[in-house]
Amino acid sequence: MARLLTADDIMPLVASLPDSERIRLLQWIASPQGTDALAYTVKPTSNTEFSGDDESLAWEADGWEEFH
Repeated sequence: MARLLTADDIMPLVASLPDSERIRLLQWIASPQGTDALAYTVKPTSNTEFSGDDESLAWEADGWEEFH
């Protein structure tokens, strides 16, 4: 069976593409090609990935003052 590639494996290849091909690749990646169902079958979400907190306004707000 072929070895599965990682992002680290393909990034040098992407970096070596001419600008026109890199744009073409990005457009292909951004196009609606279906759902993310396959990705979630490979690595299902964890219990902590999405918040179950019904009171989202109760999130900790400290430390954001510098961004106003």
